[in-house]
Amino acid sequence: MSAPATDGDFLSRVKRTTHSLTARRRHWADFLDLSAFSLPLSLSDATTRITQNLTHFRVNYTIIVLLILFLSLIYHPISLIVFLLSLVAWFFFYFARNDALTVFGFVVDDRVVVGALFAVTVTGLVLTHVWVNVLVSMVIGVALVILHAGLRSTDDLVMDDQESPYGVLLDDLDDSPHGAYTGF
Repeated sequence: MSAPATDGDFLSRVKRTTHSLTARRRHWADFLDLSAFSLPLSLSDATTRITQNLTHFRVNYTIIVLLILFLSLIYHPISLIVFLLSLVAWFFFYFARNDALTVFGFVVDDRVVVGALFAVTVTGLVLTHVWVNVLVSMVIGVALVILHAGLRSTDDLVMDDQESPYGVLLDDLDDSPHGAYTGF
């Protein structure tokens, strides 16, 4: 039999989780760097920026949309309680995880987790009769995210291949019969 979890174990887990959250979140100074904003040169450039910024700043964007939703519910206490309960689910199923979520042996993609949590949050709030607040705050939040993602240049972003919206760009070629990749 294992020993029951103590308050110290719980607090240390919360501390690790908070550290993990701040590690996945990008610095707000990078996120709000005014010198990195410019108009995209073309529609293709805009969609590339949006795709890359949504991947790079996904935790920051999620925090912003949830904050806008929270602010829209300040005068609706029951809805605020429902939102805070869903926020706990967001914390444990999205923000606090270091590893991929596994359900019945299947790895669940982060986008599916975000979609499911978003659906649960919106459904819970719509059932508390604040659907207009939810709709308006989601439109404002998504518009701000798309506006920021489209205007923020991606030239200064450093992304791992694993983080790229296009998948792994260069495989580890050390095992290749052609030898390892070397830059010029």
